[in-house]
Amino acid sequence: MKKEIFINSTSSETRIAITEDGKLAEYFVETPDLSRNIGDIYLGKVARVLHGIRAAFIHLGYPQDAFLHFSDIDTSVADYSRIVGDDEDVDEEDDEEGDDEEPVKETSVESLVKFSRNAQTNFIDIKPGQDILVQVTKEPVGKKGFRVTTKVSIPGRYLVLLPFHRRIALSKKIYNFREKKRLRYIVRSVLPKEYGVIIRTVAAGQDESLILDDLNNILQEWKDIQNKIKNVKAPYILYKDATTTSSVIRDLFRDEISRIFIDSKRLFRTVKKQLETSSPEFLEKIELFEKKIPIFDTYDIERQIEESLQKKVMIKNYGYLVIETTEAMTVIDVNSGKYAKAKEQEVNSLKINIEAAKEIVRQLRLRDIGGIIVVDFIDLYDDLNKKKLYDELRKEFRKDRAKVTILPMSDFGVVQITRQRIR
Repeated sequence: MKKEIFINSTSSETRIAITEDGKLAEYFVETPDLSRNIGDIYLGKVARVLHGIRAAFIHLGYPQDAFLHFSDIDTSVADYSRIVGDDEDVDEEDDEEGDDEEPVKETSVESLVKFSRNAQTNFIDIKPGQDILVQVTKEPVGKKGFRVTTKVSIPGRYLVLLPFHRRIALSKKIYNFREKKRLRYIVRSVLPKEYGVIIRTVAAGQDESLILDDLNNILQEWKDIQNKIKNVKAPYILYKDATTTSSVIRDLFRDEISRIFIDSKRLFRTVKKQLETSSPEFLEKIELFEKKIPIFDTYDIERQIEESLQKKVMIKNYGYLVIETTEAMTVIDVNSGKYAKAKEQEVNSLKINIEAAKEIVRQLRLRDIGGIIVVDFIDLYDDLNKKKLYDELRKEFRKDRAKVTILPMSDFGVVQITRQRIR
């Protein structure tokens, strides 16, 4: 599969398109009024605590308070006191070879997160007015504010720093045992014991100096955050993550990306400079687009963007989809159109459903639709055909960076999907 990135930048907005074999797969827009907030770190203030729904609302300085579910609170909240100067002893586990999970144990004083083994529930001891360190995980949607977590992390090109956890974890996509051992050794040799990291997929095969430079950069970012915390009052933004363009280059530019086309000289120089320090081996893959015809028109991206905004989406030679999103869920209806034939109905229904499944996954990624998704496929009666459709959906969702859960087709021809939004 040929993957390419196209970046169209003007003074008013930057648009990024990722294509797979010429088909638009992901699309991002950034404007001064619509900047990226995921990854930003705030010193917030607890506004309300609602134990009934196991959540708290955190004031970040915006009209809508951020949502913090109790499941997104970990020991980082207890360890917050260490940052602002109340040093507490922390029991640390020995760093054993091959141990990728080395969590910080609870502090000797009363921990913020108390676990009741008998009740099998978490009691979260946070109070209104309390300062709290949080990181944005989801952008606001509709009337909902940011979603945040206390599980703070600082992403780099090759590593992700975990300030409150003593663990070295590797991407599951790094398969070579010797490479895993090499990467662990590089990180362990210089990483301060009080921190942990996640080693990203793109670190595999990279020179030690690049990985160590990346580590030093994210450690410095965290030190800057610590220094700010001591001198500011909540609510306050402590760390602003990369722009959409920089984050795409940092997080998505891998070996499978064949080319990046940029139509702005200024942005081309910026991306080139970013790659020179982080991934010099990819410099030959970026290209400045200088034709008079707009870049998105040249590569048939503009038309595909317009189609992605429509309620009705055609499936080439196989009918169409109707996509409707409400506050509660997204409903997708598969229609056969003129393709329906009385003869060999089961075979034809399977063909339509298979093609529809490919387009549905593409549309969910392109529109970044999250939450509950219900798909009303054309009825299938053969259990083997139902399994083929289910397997096709799973195969297509492997291209998706989001967390996805799929249930097999019901007797009514309905497939239920849950998807976590990326943006």
